[in-house]
Amino acid sequence: MDHERARRQLDLIAGVLAAARAAGVPLWLRGGWAMDFFLGEVTREHGDIDWFAWAKDAAPLAGTLVRLGHTPVPGPPADLQLDFVKDGLESSFTLVGTDAAGRVTVAGGPWAGTPWPDGLLGAEPGRIGALEAPIVDPRVQIEIKRMMPVWDPSRPRRAKDAEDIARLEAALRRRAAG
Repeated sequence: MDHERARRQLDLIAGVLAAARAAGVPLWLRGGWAMDFFLGEVTREHGDIDWFAWAKDAAPLAGTLVRLGHTPVPGPPADLQLDFVKDGLESSFTLVGTDAAGRVTVAGGPWAGTPWPDGLLGAEPGRIGALEAPIVDPRVQIEIKRMMPVWDPSRPRRAKDAEDIARLEAALRRRAAG
């Protein structure tokens, strides 16, 4: 594992969280970093930093990130996801909304309005060292990692997802027994 890269990513997470809080923009880590914050340690290499943000906060979030020196990167539809790079580190902000029933939904793109699994944003914050971060619920993280190849057949199952699921399930069993 590239420990220097992980340290730089953790510093970027801390900076983004502080700036977003100051701007009144809530964020949640998702993917591998959400898992690591739940587990309390860096367990593997991370290619990028994945987040969830409310679609209504997309413009202020983008402005905040640009002021921090992040550069927008073209990618998925802007109503679905915002991608940025800073100092060679990539961050993706998947945008969410809510439906009439109050469920968290996909904000844009071809799956706009599709509900995410219940409890998505309801987890206690995670922590690595002194850094605390809002995270996706680990049970929902497992469901997303299991179901993504079913929901989107163009995204095949990856070995790291199976490893992440095993880590999360083991940690949940330990917490339930503990």
